[in-house]
Amino acid sequence: MRDHRVLAAVLAVVVLAAAACSAAPTPQSVAASAQQALSGAWSWQKQAAPLDLGVSHTQSSLDPEEPAAARQRGEAILSADGAYWQNVHLMGFGTLNPEPSPGDFEWSSLDTRMKLVKDTGGHTVLTLCCSPDWMKGGAAGQTDWSKIEVAPTPDHYDDFAALAAAAVERYPQIERVQVWNELKGFYDDDRNRWGYEDYTAFYNKVYTAVKAVRPDVQVGGPYIVLTSLDPGQANGSDVSGPWGVADQRALDVITYWLANKVGADFIAVDGGTATRQRTPPTSLREGAQKFADLDAWIRQQTDLPIWWSEFYPNLPAGQNGASTSPASAAATLAAVAAFAQSGASAALLWGPQGRTGSKDLGYGALWTDATSSGGGQPTPLTAAWQWLEPRLSKGDVEIGYSTTTPLLAFREGGAALVVNPTGGAVTVADGTAPIPAWSSTITDRSE
Repeated sequence: MRDHRVLAAVLAVVVLAAAACSAAPTPQSVAASAQQALSGAWSWQKQAAPLDLGVSHTQSSLDPEEPAAARQRGEAILSADGAYWQNVHLMGFGTLNPEPSPGDFEWSSLDTRMKLVKDTGGHTVLTLCCSPDWMKGGAAGQTDWSKIEVAPTPDHYDDFAALAAAAVERYPQIERVQVWNELKGFYDDDRNRWGYEDYTAFYNKVYTAVKAVRPDVQVGGPYIVLTSLDPGQANGSDVSGPWGVADQRALDVITYWLANKVGADFIAVDGGTATRQRTPPTSLREGAQKFADLDAWIRQQTDLPIWWSEFYPNLPAGQNGASTSPASAAATLAAVAAFAQSGASAALLWGPQGRTGSKDLGYGALWTDATSSGGGQPTPLTAAWQWLEPRLSKGDVEIGYSTTTPLLAFREGGAALVVNPTGGAVTVADGTAPIPAWSSTITDRSE
């Protein structure tokens, strides 16, 4: 990437020199236009805290059975500042049942994922979800994947906690664990709210068991989806913005968990920018404001580090998101800007490996579908994400918004990443190359 930045800087100088000597100046390169834009009027804010970018591996993610060349290309992207944290699940989302029957352990698929994290230089997160069938009313020795989102029954909370302890003992590389995933199976239909009492009882047993065998492992929860609603809907809270209104039921989970947990090293949440009524944001910046506003609310409740275990930046109406879409990449970068400004400590990209066809999740990924021989290629998000990851982790990045154009930028020293988070090209000045819609441009004059 360093060579690309050098080439862009040299090209910008050559083009500018030619323009100065010509009666009919040729347009600058996009990199030169981005650099010129940075010399204009901007509002800048240094990131509030170091921010680690990471990924959550899902069903298909550089697995051994994928074509070797595609897998190796994806691994190279992941190794080259693709993620500080790499998250894998105890069961599901690419791993098999770790304890099909009581005391009968099957670690092979989790071994494979742990090896991937280690081989690509990642720091390991284990999400303690989901549970074997026999812990939730099913038969021992069987796995019904249609019931993956069913939570353990209270009489098996201790069994799940013991499985969690066995996992962190087996894998010394694990540094963080997230307890469960989106409170799956903990919704109380009768009361039309989350069963946060049961979840917290479950969390406390898991926390205690993990700390007993690995006190160095950091543990967090409750991993609740911070849903937003259209204004005027039932269950709205007093936390609102141009993105909608936060669902009070989700906020109640955090309030109860904070008051009743036995301990925690971080708080885990997730959410998207469209409302439950499927109303999308009117712009990427307004959508991303949801993340900043909810970080501000969480910070009023606790000083625990904030982890966005999943985040889904939806696109404005009329735009189609995809793992290889420039618009989805720009939306991801707008969300990262909000996380950095509001003091989040980590943000994990769900599904770094893109999918094809109808299986595509509609959000940015870091490499194309490696299940096909031509896969494992960079996406419109890749270079920008890799540029940001080490810089945001150090905590020295400034985030800026142009006061004369819709451009967003991240800068550190003499380097910058300029993002056009809109569906129209932006012209900085007459005679300059337009900055394309939904684009990100790395520019560096420190070389």
